[in-house]
This record gives sequence, structure tokens and C-alpha cells, in this order.
Amino acid sequence: MNNFNELSIKNQLCFALYACSREINKLYTPILDEINLTYTQYISMLVLWEKDDIAVKDMGDILFLDSGTLTPVIKSLEKKGLVKRNRSTIDERIVNVTLTKEGLELKEKAKDVPAKVYCSVGLDKEDGLELYRLCYKVLDSIKK
Repeated sequence: MNNFNELSIKNQLCFALYACSREINKLYTPILDEINLTYTQYISMLVLWEKDDIAVKDMGDILFLDSGTLTPVIKSLEKKGLVKRNRSTIDERIVNVTLTKEGLELKEKAKDVPAKVYCSVGLDKEDGLELYRLCYKVLDSIKK
């Protein structure tokens, strides 16, 4: 008989991923406080810095967030003057998000965020790249 207990919390891959994600997000909090963003606002801005003028649905697909979660985030970014929401001229049901001048300028202030967090995680570059590869392998598998 082996000592592996299938129902032990420490033997659950889902719990390890969940706990790790929560702890990493906590590392972001003081860093993102400096630029007045929450983690969800930050990842939303990352998408916009890569692809400005994007549909809310497409942002949600990239971020694995539904519109019920993403819409309040976008509204809060709009209140901060970082983004604008506009209806598509082709299809009024589609809402697009675009960066404002302030939103674009924030990118410069945010450029050091990834390095600050990475330094706190305690992985060397090789392990970090392997973890990244495995996480995206899982995400790709689930998305199919």
C-alpha cells in the first residue's frame, strides 16, 4: 500500500496552482499600489498595451475572464482616465476598449513591474521558463 492519499490537500495539483497563484498575486499588490492598479486592472492594461482598440469579448478571451467580471474592471479603468469604451460602428452590440493618452503613458511607469515580481518568486531563469511552459501547456489543453 502506498502512502499517497488522493484526498489530501497537499496532493491536489489544483490546490498547489491555486495557492501559488494567490501568493504571487499578493506579491504584486505593493508594486501595483505604486501605479494605482489592482492585479486585474494591471493584466487588462497589459492586453491593451499589446493590442489597443480591442473588443471586451476578445479581452475576456485573452484574460480567461467573463464580461461580468471584466466590465467592472474596465469601468474602473475608465474612471481613472486610462481607457475609453466605445460601441463598434460595425456592430453596436460590440464594445471596444481603447487607451487614452494617460493609459499609454502608464506603460512607462509599469515597465519594471515584471522584474520586481520575478525577483521575489525565487526561481532561476530556467525554472521560470519551465514553469511558464507548463502553465501554458495546461491552459492550452483546457481551452481545447
